[in-house]
Amino acid sequence: MTTNPSLRDRKKAATRAALSAAAIKLGRCLGFEVVTAEAIAAEAGVSTRTFHNYFSSKEEAALHYLEEGAFEWVELLRQRPASEPFWESLRHIVLGIIDDPDRDIHETMEVAKMVESTPNLLARKLELDSTLSQAFTDAIAERIGMDSRADLYPRMLQSIIGAAVSAALALWESGESHASSARELVEQSLAQLEHGFVDPVPLKQN
Repeated sequence: MTTNPSLRDRKKAATRAALSAAAIKLGRCLGFEVVTAEAIAAEAGVSTRTFHNYFSSKEEAALHYLEEGAFEWVELLRQRPASEPFWESLRHIVLGIIDDPDRDIHETMEVAKMVESTPNLLARKLELDSTLSQAFTDAIAERIGMDSRADLYPRMLQSIIGAAVSAALALWESGESHASSARELVEQSLAQLEHGFVDPVPLKQN
């Protein structure tokens, strides 16, 4: 069960988002290495002190954009009806994100490219990926009634789902696909996964 955030929480979220957007904008325009917390705060229209109230570093600020979107997958999966088949839930979540007019998939891909080309950001993202991977594995395991720590299947699903969606979006961004939309490629990637990952294979007993 979810509750609506308070006005104070919404204002804090808006400030956090503005600082993250400012960090990304400056990083892409100037090169992330030369960007400072002071410059990010000025771009967002707040004080440097406010910046440090929200983020411990410029890397953390920039990665907030990707982090928020990634962890949303976890919450959305947990909110789907318990009786709904896993793959149906996954399609609903992923395609809903792709179709959301308020989300810019191209922008997300561009931010990811900036992160991958910036050593300090990439190092922090790898730390984030570890936390996210476990959270998504836990959510998948809860969904299909397995143990996220002991069972292989939820871990495999977590790894392959992210890779498949990323591959579909990268192909769309390349401009070389014959698909009519990014959504079509993502649908294809999920259908292919479902076809090959219908049920977990039991661990062989010695």
